[in-house]
Amino acid sequence: MRRCFGSWQNLGPTVVDWRCAVKLSDRGNAMPASPIRRLTPLADAAKAKGIKVFHLNIGQPDITTPPEMLEAVKAFSDPVLSYGPSAGLNETREAMAKYLRGIGVDVSANHVLVTQGGSEAILFAMAAICDPGDEIIVFEPFYTNYSGFACMLGVHLRAVQTKVEDGYHLPPVAQIEAKITPKTKAILWSSPGNPTGAVFTRQEVTALVELAKKHGLYAISDEAYREFCYDGHVATCVLDVAAELGCSDRAILIDSISKRFSACGARIGFLVTKNEELLAAILRFGQARLCPPTLEQYAATVGYSVIDKYVPPTIDEYRRRRDRVMEGLAKIPGATCAVPEGAFYVQPRLPVGDADAFAQWLLTDFQKDGKTVMVAPGNGFYATEGAGAEEVRIAYVLKEEDLQIAMDLLVEAIKQWNQR
Repeated sequence: MRRCFGSWQNLGPTVVDWRCAVKLSDRGNAMPASPIRRLTPLADAAKAKGIKVFHLNIGQPDITTPPEMLEAVKAFSDPVLSYGPSAGLNETREAMAKYLRGIGVDVSANHVLVTQGGSEAILFAMAAICDPGDEIIVFEPFYTNYSGFACMLGVHLRAVQTKVEDGYHLPPVAQIEAKITPKTKAILWSSPGNPTGAVFTRQEVTALVELAKKHGLYAISDEAYREFCYDGHVATCVLDVAAELGCSDRAILIDSISKRFSACGARIGFLVTKNEELLAAILRFGQARLCPPTLEQYAATVGYSVIDKYVPPTIDEYRRRRDRVMEGLAKIPGATCAVPEGAFYVQPRLPVGDADAFAQWLLTDFQKDGKTVMVAPGNGFYATEGAGAEEVRIAYVLKEEDLQIAMDLLVEAIKQWNQR
């Protein structure tokens, strides 16, 4: 037993056991909160007061999941819900491989691992190729979980900034190459982009894969929004480019059913690579977490059988929603925004000074007719200190009439914020 000072009761010195000295790890203390979810307690408090909150902060679509997927879960009749293979059900892996072959990518089910969402695929990829202190090149603003997973693993993100004025497309290759050091292990990107909506051209993806090949790096492409491209833009698959350049062993594809089938809660993702050594290492990580969810894999397998029927009208719906959001942003004097080419996000720069404080104020001090809007502060999508301070991420995942109300609220809120 030893003396511990400053007990929670403020009663002065108290004799307690050794457990009073237990503290969090440096990793636990350093783990960043997600900008997408960090303000949820404020939103919950607003709702408790009877305020309607329109959630533009999170990529949770309100489009109906394919009913065939839900029926597949209901039809499960085995008497025991048992463990599945750590790599995923064979039929689910084959469904994903068949889908990729349908878009011109030469893969088999043996190249596919099923993960608990695309996020786990990213985590496993980072863990398999990096040691603590290693580096991965990313393009900011980037999907915020890249930062969280890097923190968990002791990996450093080397950020290359893209600009709203350039539509968040890549800077010159020399600027990217200048970030490569002896500790660099991979280049990681998202296209169609979260949070930017940018769709990298085939030339851009080719340049990234060529850099990876030249410097002995992995090329990791997060393609969870592949179908959602607008105005003639087309997503490029990293596996296709790598095969063309003769470096398939350097390419890692991250994918997911979450957005494609509006099935975020199913937590089914995929990691696809032709690098057998890498697949074996990642499978060992998969064995440690046992297996991906079984029922959801049955749903995913069925989902890919109805993709040609389900996805085209979904793309049209998101295009209309994008246009509605852009109409709203056009009403904000001083706002700077690139028209999203894909995905269902937009990352505008708003005339608010401090977007983080503004996002909090929306939930604590602003409401109109009992309604307010929630956005994700843009600084959480950057690794560079101070970057994104005037930006927010907006997810246009609500039906058009709700988006109209939400954008009208945002326009009014900015007026009131700047008149305080």
